[in-house]
Amino acid sequence: MGSVGLLYVGAVLFLNGAMLLGWVDARSAAPLNIFVGLLQVITPTYLIFTAQGDANVILNASGLYLFGFTYLYVAFNLLADLDGTGVGYFSAFVAVCALVYSGLNFFRLGDNAFGVIWLYWAFLWFLFFLLLGLKMETITRYTGAVTAIQGWVTGAIPAFLLMTGQWGRADAATAIALAIFGVVVFGLLWVRMRPGPIEISSTGSHAVAESRS
Repeated sequence: MGSVGLLYVGAVLFLNGAMLLGWVDARSAAPLNIFVGLLQVITPTYLIFTAQGDANVILNASGLYLFGFTYLYVAFNLLADLDGTGVGYFSAFVAVCALVYSGLNFFRLGDNAFGVIWLYWAFLWFLFFLLLGLKMETITRYTGAVTAIQGWVTGAIPAFLLMTGQWGRADAATAIALAIFGVVVFGLLWVRMRPGPIEISSTGSHAVAESRS
């Protein structure tokens, strides 16, 4: 069930990345954030209630709320045109928690690939903190590109592998490949998309003016 939710996490990350890149109107992205946000609240609640006390199931499910609340928070901000500072500082909390979940996947759950994926998410939510919480508007397009890519690399692709029973067959190799991909691709993106002049909405959620592309 969690793997199905992960697929739609990939979808909403891709859409939100497109929004930050200026390809999608911000308010039009709100409905999917609501749908996926609700899914990522209902799913872990069901998993926890049916876990029969299995600590690892509860642990894995607990992390899903971080995403569900983020997407619902973003949706409310977009629809009500609220300041994005609250989302930004909540993102800082998520980034720290993601580091903890990464360590737990490495050292308790034995899933090294998801340990790396949690590091991806820690990096992404830290970017959201910089962009929205600290108002570093010049990284809008870079954050959008990272978000869109992570929608596929940390969401859609792992979800399909999980649903087809292929996940974990080459855990160490997958973790290494993910780590190399992240460092190389996000590093090159930073070089290619150095901060330029950007204007963003009061929600801090989408680019509306020029930048280096």
